[in-house]
This record gives sequence, C-alpha cells and structure tokens, in this order.
Amino acid sequence: MEGTNQKITKSHKAVLDMVYTAMFSALICVCSLISVPIGEVPVTLQTFAMCLTGAMLGWKRGGMSVLIYVLLGSAGLPVFAEGKGGIGIITGATGGYIVGFIFTALIVGFAAEKFDKKLIPLAVSMVIGVAVCYALGTAWFMFVTKMDLLTSLGYCVIPFIIFDAIKIIFATIMVNRLSKIIKL
Repeated sequence: MEGTNQKITKSHKAVLDMVYTAMFSALICVCSLISVPIGEVPVTLQTFAMCLTGAMLGWKRGGMSVLIYVLLGSAGLPVFAEGKGGIGIITGATGGYIVGFIFTALIVGFAAEKFDKKLIPLAVSMVIGVAVCYALGTAWFMFVTKMDLLTSLGYCVIPFIIFDAIKIIFATIMVNRLSKIIKL
C-alpha cells in the first residue's frame, strides 16, 4: 500500500511539472506579443518572462518552458515578438536572441535553486543571463547582417539596456514576493 501512495505522489509531481512548464511557456508567448518596435529588435516583455520563468521553475523546468516556446515559434506559431513565427525568425537577424533566451532561463534557474531565490543573487543571475543572451544574439546578428560590433550593439543592445534593467528589477521583486506564497 505504501508503494502505491509513493507512485501516486511521483505521478502527481510529474503532472504538476508538465502543467507548470506549459503554463510558463504560455506566459512567455503572451509576454512576447506585448511589444513596442524600435529598430531591428522590438522592446517586449520576453526578457521579463525568461527571468521570471527560470527563477520560479528552476533551471530544468524553466529551460524546458523556454525551449518549448522556441520550438512552438520555430514550428510557425505566431508566438515571437510582433506575432511572428517560423524557422526564418530563428535563422534571421534576431534569432540569436531567441536562442539566447534558453540560456537566460537556465542561468537564472540554476542561481534561483542554488541560492534559494535570495534577492541579490537572483538579480545578479538575471543580469548575467540577459548579458549572455545579448552576447549570443549580437554575435548571431553580426553573422547574419555582416555589421561590425559597434553598429550591432547600437542596434540591438544599447537601446534596450534601460528597458531590460527595469524588467530585471520587476522580475526580481515579483519572484521574491511570489516565492514566499507559491511553491512551484
């Protein structure tokens, strides 16, 4: 009898993991559609969603949520910024940022687990995660567009630093508050 209860508990946890993973993938999709176009890369709530997802779910489930989002968009669903979708977005100029989102969630999720979602390590991990996303995205942007580093940074990073800093602040505060009342 005891073994049966344990199997139910493991099965219940697996179902909850799938539900949370899907729920946060959906959240990312919604946040991606909220965008303000400025230049080559629009301002969206994607960065906020990646940081929130990684921090709330941890590196495994958070990384999987972002991977699902990327795969949905790659398959053609209009879940990327400005309602775009398709493999052409991933192979296009801004595709490196979308792939970089996976690493952002992994980095933030790892730190959230390692440091028990403490405020300062969480904020630092989000800054590092977004910086890694910037690096991957900018390298890919340069490869696709053949632009130099400074021009690419001017298009794809510098205009977004303040917006992303604000999103990191809000994500950090939200995770800090939510994690006290919601255990995922």
